[in-house]
Amino acid sequence: MSTTVLATATPTLNPSKSSEVVRKPYPNYKVIVLNDDFNTFKHVAESLMKYIPGMTEEEAWNLTNQVHYNGLAIVWEGPLEQAELYHQQLKREGLTMAPLEAT
Repeated sequence: MSTTVLATATPTLNPSKSSEVVRKPYPNYKVIVLNDDFNTFKHVAESLMKYIPGMTEEEAWNLTNQVHYNGLAIVWEGPLEQAELYHQQLKREGLTMAPLEAT
């Protein structure tokens, strides 16, 4: 006597997707100045004070020293549109800029 067993497929129900909205913040972007052999300390510091909002003279000189001794400095971090503006302005002043970098 042979017994035949039929396999039946049982439908698998996917759990319903949550209707909860998950908010993700926009990434921030780093504006990075690189060291070079042609910009003076004074020009770098003055450019930072001119274009980076709220930049004090002390902060500008500290960042300028960081550029010189470490090879680079993150001079501003924030939303993409503003980062693009500051990057472009500093580049127009002749500073050597790294590409914008998302954080």
